[in-house]
Amino acid sequence: MKLISGSSNPELAKAIADVLDVPLTSVDIQRFRDQEIFVKINENVRGEDIFLIQPTSAPANDHLMELLILIDALVRASAERITAVVPYYGYARQDRKTGGRTPISAKLVANLISKAGAHRVLMIDLHAGQIQGFFDIPTDNLFGQPVFVADIKDNYSKKDRGNLLFVSPDTGGVVRTRAIAKQFNADIAIVDKRRPKAGEAEVMNIIGEVEGRDCILYDDIIDSGGTLCNAAAALIEHGAKSVTAYITHGVLSDPAVQRITDSVIKEVVITDTISQPEKVKNCDKIREVPVSTLLGEAIRRIANDESVSKLFG
Repeated sequence: MKLISGSSNPELAKAIADVLDVPLTSVDIQRFRDQEIFVKINENVRGEDIFLIQPTSAPANDHLMELLILIDALVRASAERITAVVPYYGYARQDRKTGGRTPISAKLVANLISKAGAHRVLMIDLHAGQIQGFFDIPTDNLFGQPVFVADIKDNYSKKDRGNLLFVSPDTGGVVRTRAIAKQFNADIAIVDKRRPKAGEAEVMNIIGEVEGRDCILYDDIIDSGGTLCNAAAALIEHGAKSVTAYITHGVLSDPAVQRITDSVIKEVVITDTISQPEKVKNCDKIREVPVSTLLGEAIRRIANDESVSKLFG
């Protein structure tokens, strides 16, 4: 097996390499003055089982194109099998037509990765599970839930866990929220919201009894933070004791960090699927938990042709 890292999240790639005790393969990634991308694999990969680690986070287009070019370079270097490890799958929110003359970009990206020459794709918490069906190659969609369950157990005593209430920030995340609540035999609540236009959310109602409860908002993506902060404010208005958020992918576009800082949210816990700038790392209300062990174990199982299904929970 060989591990290769793109430039999107080298810290995560290094952590995965440490978990597997496998060195990262040397790669040169350059950009010409017009931002055209050039890559060169500096080691022999002929006949090798390659795991290419590259989340397609911001700048999404650059990192996606870099992923495709790296795959092409590996195909032309006669790699035996190429697994694209894409912890955060960009364009996942464009998984259906939302109106006339609009694209399904998540399907387009799946086509690009497949046509470039990848043999398999490994992801974490796809925004919509059906995106796996957009690929004509095997896909593994791991869940961040085990990482968060362990963190909650570390940060809440057994007694305090009895007061937890897991909250879905919208109706679309109910199945995800119910799955993690089941791990603690806890109840769930739902934030019913109306979205006036893209990027804005107005909370309308809270479905469930939240008064006096320690609420955990659970979701897959936090972007600008508007939905999350509005939901937290509504929960406090309805009598919640505290609000903490567990979100897999911290996209955190401006002004997300400022919104979180100014909000009633006690803490936002994200994974390190996306490399974060200093302003995120320095925010007292945002904390990262690693997914390198989860991804490393998945990579080890794929390389050894073992079952990965035990990690889907």
